[in-house]
Amino acid sequence: MTVTIVIPMLNEEAALPRLIAVLATLDPPPHEVLAVDGGSEDASTALAQAAGWRVITAPRGRGSQINAGVAAARGELVVVLHADTIPPADMVTVIRAVLADLRTALAGFTPIIRGPGGVRWGTTAHNWAKTWYAPLLARPRLFLRGARLLFGDHAMFFRRAQFLEVGGCDSRAKVMEEADLCIRLNRFGRVRLIARTVETSDRRIAAWGPWKANWIYLKVGLLWAAGARDRLERHYPDVR
Repeated sequence: MTVTIVIPMLNEEAALPRLIAVLATLDPPPHEVLAVDGGSEDASTALAQAAGWRVITAPRGRGSQINAGVAAARGELVVVLHADTIPPADMVTVIRAVLADLRTALAGFTPIIRGPGGVRWGTTAHNWAKTWYAPLLARPRLFLRGARLLFGDHAMFFRRAQFLEVGGCDSRAKVMEEADLCIRLNRFGRVRLIARTVETSDRRIAAWGPWKANWIYLKVGLLWAAGARDRLERHYPDVR
């Protein structure tokens, strides 16, 4: 099964050099790396093109950018990887092995949140816990059907055909688009958090502080669970 890495990006020139170096060492390599730019005003697209990635553009917003990337993908399997998230060297093998089980519709890695000062263990633990408690509280029936709520830093992966069949992400969504996708794809099977890790940047925690960061994560999740969809991003300030 061929694997496309889709990277939705916006002004990510600071994060891209490390990711480019890591993706070049993946063994086996993916079928392609596809960057979906939402209107960067820095060197993001130039860096991606120089790395040999395919670059397309889409309206700004993670939902619309992910939709455009999956629609353009040439691989049978797709992983959505954020620019500040570093995968393991055997990511492609892991994705193929997990999705070889047809009972699994969508899965994601376990993120370890790290910065220059080390691992943010408190937020890492909360990130792990909300994968379980969020669907249990917000969608208990789906939880019993094997649904878990995963988010962008989980490096979520799925079958391209099933993503297209459910209509992809909410194209209006700038945050929480992954949670909606988990619910949509649960019709095909389980949504799983696998016991392999990716490393993701602590840049939001560094900018906001750990208490504020976890409050923002919780607030946005509660608003989404209560049915709010429009302008959730105003509660989730952009950090680069």
